[in-house]
Amino acid sequence: MKSVNLADAKARLSELVEAAAAGDPVLIIRRGKPVAQIGPIGKSYKPIDATALRAVTNGMPEQVLSAGAAVRQMRDKDRY
Repeated sequence: MKSVNLADAKARLSELVEAAAAGDPVLIIRRGKPVAQIGPIGKSYKPIDATALRAVTNGMPEQVLSAGAAVRQMRDKDRY
């Protein structure tokens, strides 16, 4: 892990963010003490199970109104 003081981090933020995104976390130090860390964000995407999605949506009743009409009806009903 790379350590950088705050003044250098301000001057080289884009470079440090690129390094962090590539998987090399950066520790930011102010007055000799660590105060922040820049690191990559872990992707938490899960694949969609198409069979489970179909099982849920097949049990739903079909909409009588179009999406636009349904939104208009909700908006007009709760307006006043």
